[in-house]
Parts: sequence; C-alpha cells; structure tokens
Amino acid sequence: MDGRSAWLDNGRCRYHEAMVAAEQGAAYPDEIGFATWSFVELVEAAVRLGQIEKGVRAYEQLCTATRGYRSDWALGLKARCQALIEVGEPEALYLDAIDRLGRTGVQIELARARLLYGEWLRRQGRPVEARKELRAAYETFSAMGTDGFAERSLRELLATGETVRKRSVETMAELTPQETAVARLASAGHTNTEIAAQLYLSPRTVEYHLRKVFAKLGLTSRRQLPKTLITTDIEKTLVLA
Repeated sequence: MDGRSAWLDNGRCRYHEAMVAAEQGAAYPDEIGFATWSFVELVEAAVRLGQIEKGVRAYEQLCTATRGYRSDWALGLKARCQALIEVGEPEALYLDAIDRLGRTGVQIELARARLLYGEWLRRQGRPVEARKELRAAYETFSAMGTDGFAERSLRELLATGETVRKRSVETMAELTPQETAVARLASAGHTNTEIAAQLYLSPRTVEYHLRKVFAKLGLTSRRQLPKTLITTDIEKTLVLA
C-alpha cells in the first residue's frame, strides 16, 4: 500500500481504499517523496469521505514535508490540496494550482487540478465553465491511458450537460492506451526518463512500449512519431462532440 495505490483508488472514486493506502504511505514521513504523494492522496480521500479534519491534518503534514520547497510543483500541489479542504478561497487556489502545475510539464497533475476545479465549478452551478476544465482533463487522461481518472472526468462532464458521440477511428495499427500515451509524450520531445516520471513507469517499460509502437506503426525512430501521430488518428473511440 502506498501513494501509487491511493492514486489509482482516488481515480476510481474508491475513497475508502485510497485513504487506507495513503495512511500507510504517510506513516513514513522521513521518505519525503513517498510521504508527499501519500499526503496529497490522503487529503482528497479524506475530503471525499467527509472527514475534513483528517484532510486538514494531511495538508498540514504535506506543508511540513515540503517546507523550504519553492518549486511550482510543490506549491501547485499544496494549492490544489488547500482548495480541497477549502481553507482560503477555493477558486483562487484552484487557478493558482493550474497555473503552477501547468509550468511544470507534468500533464497528469495539471489534469487533476483541472478535474477538481471542474468538479467544484459544477457544484457551484457554473456548468459552462466546468465543461471547459473537465473536457481538458478528460482529453489528457484519455490520451495518457489513465482510465480511472478519464472515466471520472467523463462522468462529471456528462453531468454538466455535455454530449458525446461515437466516431469510427481508422488507424494504421491498433495501439493500447499505454502505448498511445508513451507515443504522444515521445512525439512531444520528452525523454524516456521524463515519460517514465509522468506515467509512473520505469524507463525500461517506456522503452518496451516504444519498441511495440515502432513495430506496429512501421517506424525506425522516434523522430518519425509526430508525422505518424498526425496522420494516424489514435484517439479513443469516444470523443467529445
């Protein structure tokens, strides 16, 4: 049990399981990276379960663990968590989190901020604004193969009155969601190490997926990926209308 397990469970709205996993990860505060992810996940799980005080304590632990860190990544995560526990003005905090995480290049954390902001906007009775954030979150999660968060984003999006349509997708080859996510990041110029960090994979696993992509698309190098990705529409079969 750790922050990774809690992350997966939060994406699938299994908040009790997420809280259990996050609490176990948070039991090792000296492991900064390990504990930080656990505190972040614990905040969301606790808030979703109505245990606000536990969420506040987790946020305070997160602040302690990241004291002295002034990076956009650390400040963006803290702003996102602070918005969840509504200590301060949630909207300003969500916008700050989106701005900061947008500068980090870690698209999955930016998408989470936009998902949470979209959820908050919908509950404030602002569906048109919510739709913009939720659509962006859904598209990112879908492209990266993070199905739990993609489905959660889509449910929220449908609740705003958004409609979806089916379209047939013709491709040169059938890529899995994980292969699609790796291919898109590689085509954007990210290294295997950077892709691994964003997708919570090992560099070796990224290399394996790239070899599969090259074989399926008939490529010999990653320099050929941008053109291929443009000419072969490797999207989900569900796309936003």
